[in-house]
Amino acid sequence: MPSALILIADGTEEMEFTITYDTLVRAGVSCTSAYVPAADAASQNTTSLPCATGSRGINILPDQRFSPQAAAPANYDLLVIPGGAKGAETIVTNSPVQHLVRAYMQENKYVGMICAGSLAAKTAGLPKQPLTSHPSVKSQLESDFEYSEEPVVVSGRLVTSRGPGTAFPFALTLVELLCGKEKRAQVAGPMIFPPETFA
Repeated sequence: MPSALILIADGTEEMEFTITYDTLVRAGVSCTSAYVPAADAASQNTTSLPCATGSRGINILPDQRFSPQAAAPANYDLLVIPGGAKGAETIVTNSPVQHLVRAYMQENKYVGMICAGSLAAKTAGLPKQPLTSHPSVKSQLESDFEYSEEPVVVSGRLVTSRGPGTAFPFALTLVELLCGKEKRAQVAGPMIFPPETFA
């Protein structure tokens, strides 16, 4: 069974997190969410697992705290970094996360980034390649990467997407890469997308 680690922080975009998590689960992917605390929260109580307060104020209880050792590419087939300005800032500036992004790529595992989460490609020092992001962070990426306006961009093992509205095609692309086209169709069918919707 394929497995995925989905990062979450305070300020993470709820739709990008939940749609990706839910869609992967529907495909039979074993998913784990890991809470990445803000740098200034490192000294706070670590005995209990906190809820992550999303960008719209919705509380989400992660599966576990982020641990670089537990998050290693030996344990998962996919690492997902959602957006949401504040949440993305916490995640992409986290040094262990930056190391993990490079490690997943080196181990030929998949890395998915959506919205402002695509900034992790820059902070992790990935080589120039095609990607996309939310328009609000385009200026921070277009000189270092081959920037695209496509809803989802696949560059080898790196998958990037634009925002909440592209979360479904992003998640379904990850399903296809992990489980095949047939599984993607099986998952997308019962979701009943309108005919004009890319799925």
